[in-house]
Amino acid sequence: MMYDVIIVGAGIAGCVAARQMAEKGKKVLAVEKKNHIGGNCYDMKDEHGILIHPYGPHIFHTSNEVVFEYLSRYTTWRHFRHEVVANVHGEYMPVPFNLTTLEKAFKTEAARMKEKLIAAYGMGAKVPILTLMNHEDEELKRVGKYVYDNIYVYYTMKQWGKKPEEIDPAVTARVPVNISYDNGYFADKYQGLPEHGFTPMFEKMLNHENIEVRLNTEAKDILEIKEKQVYFDGERFDGKVVFTGPIDEFFDCRYGRLPYRTLRFDFEYYDTRDFQGHSVVNYTVDEDFTRITEYKQLTGQECDGTTISKEYPFAYSGMEGEIPYYSIANDENYALYAKYKKEVEDVKGFCLLGRLAEYKYYNIDVMVEKALELCEKLI
Repeated sequence: MMYDVIIVGAGIAGCVAARQMAEKGKKVLAVEKKNHIGGNCYDMKDEHGILIHPYGPHIFHTSNEVVFEYLSRYTTWRHFRHEVVANVHGEYMPVPFNLTTLEKAFKTEAARMKEKLIAAYGMGAKVPILTLMNHEDEELKRVGKYVYDNIYVYYTMKQWGKKPEEIDPAVTARVPVNISYDNGYFADKYQGLPEHGFTPMFEKMLNHENIEVRLNTEAKDILEIKEKQVYFDGERFDGKVVFTGPIDEFFDCRYGRLPYRTLRFDFEYYDTRDFQGHSVVNYTVDEDFTRITEYKQLTGQECDGTTISKEYPFAYSGMEGEIPYYSIANDENYALYAKYKKEVEDVKGFCLLGRLAEYKYYNIDVMVEKALELCEKLI
């Protein structure tokens, strides 16, 4: 096959781009360094027959009709409204913090505090924690401080590897208190998971006569840039390249490694139908892990046992088996990224797409939208 387009990475961005270009009559090669498609959205059954997400829980949510309709070509949906609770000193409390959480946290004082919150901001309002922490009313200050101390500061320390004094309250405290009884984590119109899993959705997406997929393939083993020209398997390539992988690693980290936070997932199986009664429980005041996910609660799978995962964040080092998850947003890191971006800016037909190639975090729906937009420009 003579290729018109080479897609580096078969995650959500790469799969959408591959399908779009293939439908326009382009011959597409998708290369993926993992041994499977789907990127971090990949799901599979474990040794106990339970459908799990090996790279952590993924839930699709969007208010974008175009994105929802596009993905619906490849899957039907299991509606799932995500509700998260935090384990605060042994008691489950809804997060983001709302009036239900207020009642659990402050017991007999909650009714008075609720009246003050509604009087000050109105029912349905979302009030940043920092606003409450700086309020002139001492009780509203207490609400803000409780949320900051018990819901966010220790969780943020674990997630980003920070000491308390290194956490800027002005950033963390932008998280709102919801003056409502709505326990929903997302507010989007469409929320759910592919009915039969993310992997079958991607398999259908890549099932096209114009698409070839190569797994276990490193991009830099087949692609090279010399004098602003792409070479594929040693030959000049004049087609399009959509690169969704880690751009620093493609250039052997010549300017230094881009910093990320990564995650370790410890999976445990229990011979019980229900482990925690919730899909996700955040641990905000204790434990070294940030959260526990119980996958049956996400997928709706009916079986006797259950599998959970505990999530441990740490600094990405590039070691074998580590995956870069979250870019670390600061001026120094963006300046480093700019050096890598400059390496490909004038390379004809070479496009960067996705969280690793662009050093940004994207939700699934935004990633689909960006992939569709890029393909329109390329065509």
